[in-house]
Amino acid sequence: MLRTLSFAAATAVAATLMASSAGAEIVLRSSDTHPDGYPTVEAVKHMGQLLEERTDGRIKIDVYHSAQLGEEKDTIEQTRAGVIDLNRVSMGPFNGLVPETRVVSLPYIFRSTDHMRAVMDGEIGEEILAAFEPHGLVGLAYYDSGARSFYNSNKEIGSLEDLQGMKFRVMQSDIFVDMVNALGANATPMPYGEVYSAIETGIIDGAENNFPSYESAKHSEVAKFYSLDEHLIVPEVLVMAKSSWDRLSPEDQQLVRQAAKDSVARQREMWEARERESRSMVEAAGSKITTPDKQPFIDAMAPVYEKHVTDPKLQDLVQRIQAVR
Repeated sequence: MLRTLSFAAATAVAATLMASSAGAEIVLRSSDTHPDGYPTVEAVKHMGQLLEERTDGRIKIDVYHSAQLGEEKDTIEQTRAGVIDLNRVSMGPFNGLVPETRVVSLPYIFRSTDHMRAVMDGEIGEEILAAFEPHGLVGLAYYDSGARSFYNSNKEIGSLEDLQGMKFRVMQSDIFVDMVNALGANATPMPYGEVYSAIETGIIDGAENNFPSYESAKHSEVAKFYSLDEHLIVPEVLVMAKSSWDRLSPEDQQLVRQAAKDSVARQREMWEARERESRSMVEAAGSKITTPDKQPFIDAMAPVYEKHVTDPKLQDLVQRIQAVR
């Protein structure tokens, strides 16, 4: 019978037979681009520990951190193909594949971290997780990735007027570019590794990111003014290959989903500690942190939403998210 199968199919059958003879042990390969010790990496490790405990060692997770299995765009395709079982990915790379992820990537869609969690932990979050399934993926849980804010080398930013004409590095994203331009500043897409020297030499005035990135990339050395406008509070998502999911029994599927949900608290706890530590470090080193009135910033996003949210279904999703208290 095996002679009638392709080599890949025969290999898959052989692997299945070996797993059966080994007592049906299941080892799930999980990818993350973040380094070892990062909160998302440790959260998936914790998920693996929970699964081992709850299945007497029958289900395990091997976590491949530091982009060992590839960058996010590549690992998404590998996960859809079933080569990778689990994948922790930022929302951005999914924007072209899963339209609903574009909404939670919009600037100021979340008023605060508490608002984001209220949305993503509830009915709307479950609805967005379900939207991954038609694309060969099963959405399991969301992890925090902090709030992105502006920082610069010139001055405190307390209002929209302070931003006018300033040059900020952004990721290569139409939404990011349009956001900065709508605020009256100039968006300058460039690789992350070039930001330090670009600020230092005056090519740009600043950039935007969360506290841990601002601190660990040492951008705080050349951009002492951090404005806590929190324009993006975008969760990250843990997904599983649909083909891997379908090989599990309904009971094991429930165990995997619950372990993923249970790992969220550990990730959030570690992320909050990391944020506090990074903020404390940059303040001790002389960074000036201010909190502007965000409402004028939010009001300036109307043309960005009009341009990037044209589908009635997504417009309704925006309204429902904004209505969550």
